[in-house]
Amino acid sequence: MGAHNHGIEVNSIDTEQVRETHYGFLGSYLGSNEKAKDAIFYSYTRYINGFAANLEEEEALEISKHPNVVSVFPNKPKRLHTTRSWEFLGLERSNGRVPSESIWTKAKFGRDVIIGNLDTGVWPESESFRDEGMGPIPSKWKGICQNETKIGVRCNRKLIGARFFSKGYESVAGPLDPLIHSPRDFDGHGTHTLSTAAGRPVPDASIFGYANGTAKGGSPAARVAAYKVCWPSVGEDGGCFDADILAAFDTAIYDGVNVLSTSLGGDHAGDYFADGIAIGAFHAVRHGVTVVCSAGNSGPAASSVTNVAPWIITVGASTIDREFPSVAVLGDHEHIKGQSLSATFLKNNQYPLINSADASKTTNKSDAQICLPNSLDSMKVKGKIVVCLRGQNPRVEKGSVVLQAGGIGMILANDEASGDEVISDAHVLPATHITYADGLKVYTYLNSTRKATGYITHPKTALNTKPAPFMAAFSSQGPNSLNPEILKPDITAPGVSILASYSGAASPSTLNTDTRRSAFAVESGTSMSCPHVAGIVGLLKTLHPNWSPAVIRSAIMTSARTRDNMREPMNNASFAKATPFSYGAGHVRPNRAMDPGLVYDATTEDYLAFLCDNGYNSSQMASFAGSKHYACPKRRSSRLVNMNYPSITVPRLARGHARVVRRVVKNVGGPGTYRAHVQAPVGVSVKVVPEELVFKRVGEEKEFRVFVEAKKGGGGGAGYVFGGLLWTDGVHYVRSPIVVRA
Repeated sequence: MGAHNHGIEVNSIDTEQVRETHYGFLGSYLGSNEKAKDAIFYSYTRYINGFAANLEEEEALEISKHPNVVSVFPNKPKRLHTTRSWEFLGLERSNGRVPSESIWTKAKFGRDVIIGNLDTGVWPESESFRDEGMGPIPSKWKGICQNETKIGVRCNRKLIGARFFSKGYESVAGPLDPLIHSPRDFDGHGTHTLSTAAGRPVPDASIFGYANGTAKGGSPAARVAAYKVCWPSVGEDGGCFDADILAAFDTAIYDGVNVLSTSLGGDHAGDYFADGIAIGAFHAVRHGVTVVCSAGNSGPAASSVTNVAPWIITVGASTIDREFPSVAVLGDHEHIKGQSLSATFLKNNQYPLINSADASKTTNKSDAQICLPNSLDSMKVKGKIVVCLRGQNPRVEKGSVVLQAGGIGMILANDEASGDEVISDAHVLPATHITYADGLKVYTYLNSTRKATGYITHPKTALNTKPAPFMAAFSSQGPNSLNPEILKPDITAPGVSILASYSGAASPSTLNTDTRRSAFAVESGTSMSCPHVAGIVGLLKTLHPNWSPAVIRSAIMTSARTRDNMREPMNNASFAKATPFSYGAGHVRPNRAMDPGLVYDATTEDYLAFLCDNGYNSSQMASFAGSKHYACPKRRSSRLVNMNYPSITVPRLARGHARVVRRVVKNVGGPGTYRAHVQAPVGVSVKVVPEELVFKRVGEEKEFRVFVEAKKGGGGGAGYVFGGLLWTDGVHYVRSPIVVRA
């Protein structure tokens, strides 16, 4: 609005009166001064006459027409880099600009959707949860902020709820220390996941100078609520108990959340009615809350995926196109690239290098080989770089073991199962993590000389790496051990070396002996990929408030991709071709999920029928459904393949026999004609009837059948084979994986 007319007596002006004129001006457009006060986050009162406010595009356009307005322009970003995963997913450009076609733009950054997080709590002082410029808390919110404990949590208009649930934990582990009996996050995991899902933009975020950029969550304008259900581990078991998880689900539904992100689970898939997550998620989905869960970190073992209930969105983990290279330079001049986030580093001199197995305290070298606590002889390790093998204990703990024994550095080599997956960790000493193949080179060098030497270069940040994405070795895989007819995981998302906010009470290495603190940390796991999808769900819920959880899952799955940034099929961590058992429908594409064309919907009745088909009786189901009149439909368990899911799995197909799979698709796009295109699995014939679906209106549903037959002598062996079904009208591409075991 130009300049003020205060004259030279700037310091004597009534700034509050100036603000009131701004509130009055904007209020004439928004309907009230109160709304204007909520919208304005800067009022320029000294020299510049103007204000900064959160406005809709159409509101800004109307204001720009006023004769006293000089200009209206967007608050453009000045940072060139982000935490990378959202740029990798196509939501913004490399210069930080958010294009008009981005789901962020279309969904107003997830404004006022409410995302809850079942985890270790929240660090409320994190910049990711500041509330400057945010409007009033949505009127539907019924939650509270538990702040009555010794170290409480203060909520605001961003962090609108924080509760803790510990009675289930305390019934097993005994009373908690009153100092941690709070929604406050003393671990870091909950703050990391919640800020990944919906953290506000934070400029200049980094860990020890690495991954520098503007950190932000998937739905940065969403409101968030923390439900603390996880506490210190009990022995070798976790610290998240079913009783607390169920209480949190029950409360969150009442509070009014739209999305629940749950980065926790058991070691294996269990009975649906004996799993607090499955039960809680069912009731949440029944009341319109979309539940997103991690697939587990027990990969690459087959059938290791957890959280397999069909009403849950189950997320695997894959890489992004960013690395933190740190090179191990051996005495024979071999340069081996690894990754690291070590804050300390060695001079580029040659240091003695030793195999950890050769530094064992005892004749049993197996513990020393993987650098377990108290396994290394300090007389053999002191002043040397130690080569440790991955496995059993945490990666960062191995470095701590080396440091405590007097070592000056660590080369962490993958075991065969981990393949080429290397992870950037905030090690407590100079260290680098290398692949299995490169590890063999290091061990060969160690065995070739009595005076092995080497050094480790300081890590750097590298962008646009290829290939990406590929599947993380730790990401749990299918087939679904409970119901192989339902493909799990459903989707994969960024879960390796993800930067997000962290607890001020925990070290970025997670080690109790590490006194370092960082406002941000880089973490890896399906725990990190889960909130990526939860944030995307928040955007879709903002765009399509009437979409059911099943429709949202379908939109995410059928719009996914299965190729990397080299346009080649996605690989696993050993760079062999990955399968739907690793990535489900593929790698998430948020912008494509906005307009999927056709969707596979499912209702509470469908899920109840699914449970009936699993052998639960009508009496059980009547109680579960909350209806004494409910009775299981009369159909056989072999019909499980007909669950209206966005993927098609036939786990038992006799040679020479055909199975008929039925699906129903709903049109959520405009009128159009869709034609089927099939990529048949090896040794299997697939026929779709009808091959063409004509939709005249939005909401119209059509049924089709898929005839699947294993050819006699058609190859493919006795294992699983993979293909796909594509419905397209030339604009939309609705993809479903086909998985068959003959």
